Formats: sequence, C-alpha cells, structure tokens
Amino acid sequence: MAILQQKPVTPSGRFYLKNKQELSKKRPEKSLTSGHHRKKGRNSYGRITSRRRGGGHKRLYRQIDFRRERVNQPSEVIAIEYDPNRTANLALIQYNDGDKAYILAPEQVEVGHVLLSSNDCIEFKTGNAMPLKFLPMGTKVHCVEMLPGAGAKICRSAGSEARLISIDGDSASLKIPSGEIRLVKSNCRATIGAVGNSNHQKATIGKAGRNRWKGRRPRVRGVAMNPVDHPMGGGEGKTSGGGHPSSPWGQLSKGFPTRKKSKQSNSMIITRRNGRRVK
Repeated sequence: MAILQQKPVTPSGRFYLKNKQELSKKRPEKSLTSGHHRKKGRNSYGRITSRRRGGGHKRLYRQIDFRRERVNQPSEVIAIEYDPNRTANLALIQYNDGDKAYILAPEQVEVGHVLLSSNDCIEFKTGNAMPLKFLPMGTKVHCVEMLPGAGAKICRSAGSEARLISIDGDSASLKIPSGEIRLVKSNCRATIGAVGNSNHQKATIGKAGRNRWKGRRPRVRGVAMNPVDHPMGGGEGKTSGGGHPSSPWGQLSKGFPTRKKSKQSNSMIITRRNGRRVK
C-alpha cells in the first residue's frame, strides 16, 4: 500500500496524507456487527474520568474471531474491509458450510486466499494459525494468545509483529514490538506473519476536524490556563512556576512505572521494554 497525497483543493488538503488501499466497498456483514455504546470518557456514575473524549462519528462494532476456534476447517478470504474501531483492516472469511467470520487481515493476504487454523502442525503460510511449538525460530507472528484458548491478546495493531526467539519445553520466548521479551506457553496459538495496513502510521490527519470525527476533543496546555484551573497556569508571558510537568491535581507526571508489582504476568517477563533484565 502506498501513501497518497491528493491535489489540495482546500488549505488542509496540503497536509493530508492517506493510505491508498484496495478495500471492499461493501457494507459490513450484518450478522457480525452490533451496536457500540461509546462511553465518551464517563464512568458508571456519569463523571468524566478520561478527559477529551466525546462526539465523533457513529460506528458499528465488528465481532472478530480472536480465538480461531474452528480448527482444521479451511476458510476462504472473500473481502478485505475497513474497521473504524482499530488500526488494522479486517479479512472476512467464509467456511465450507457457509459460516462467515472476521479476523485481522494479515500482511500480503488477499481475496481468494485459503486460511487454516489448527492445534497441530500445518502448512507454514501467512495467515495460518497454529501453536508456537510447531513454528521455526525467528518466525514473525501476530495475534498471539497469552493463555491457550483464551484468544489473541498480543500484536493486534496495524503493522505489528512478534518474533519467536526460542522454545524451551512448554514455554516460548517472544520479542514483542515494545522490545520486551516475555514467555508464553508453547501451546498458545499464533497467526503467521505481521498484521496488515503497516502504512497506517505514515498517514496524517490534515486538519483538526478529522480528530473530532474520531471522537478526540481538543487539548488545552496547562501553561495556557489560569492558576485556578491548573498548577502550571498563570504568570505574565511564558513563565515557569515549578513542578513541571504536572496534572491538574498537582501530581508530577515526569514519567514513572505504572505497572503493578503484584501483577500475575510479571513472572513471564524476561527483559523489559527499557532493556533491563528482570531479576
């Protein structure tokens, strides 16, 4: 896929870059969609707990088969579709009995390709899903399970991939896009190849209104506010009042680990994303 810059007929068009993709123009499969309530940053009491969210275009949620439970049943890709709820595109697959399902579209998978999911060793082909223990070292994978049968949790965004480093008994080592090296069970299934739509990050929005369509509201800098509204506000001109940067409630936000030390999956991490080995 290429990045396309159209002739600028408006001022914002000069800065707008979009992906040139060959996607299906059909409506999403009705039996695989459902209404999607957007919380707009509110919690169960209606209070805003995540700011700058709201508005945006209506979206239908596409139900995606992250488990690939229909094992040893070939399925044909009948369409590659856009999904407004994620960065990756979707592949609509159809089984021999007529049932359809959505999966994340792997890179280089096109309409007409036949894909397979299995708990055994099957053909090594992009888009096929099988346990990690049957894959050769260095294989690029995505949609990796963290627990066998629990569905894909790792590497689901556009262009992401993990590398299979080693297999030791019932454990497999993966290097994920953040640089972290972690263990998962070797009988966890993964899909061969990388997630498609890798040019997603090269696209630009072109104008602020396009962010509003996505449900992202404007963000005002703290230093541009009054002291009553933010600890970093006030002053004549650009001043530094100390304690930078901080949240509106005075909590310093210069960067510190937020991962809980009691998290159960901490024991599965070998090397953290900052390159430090876990002792």
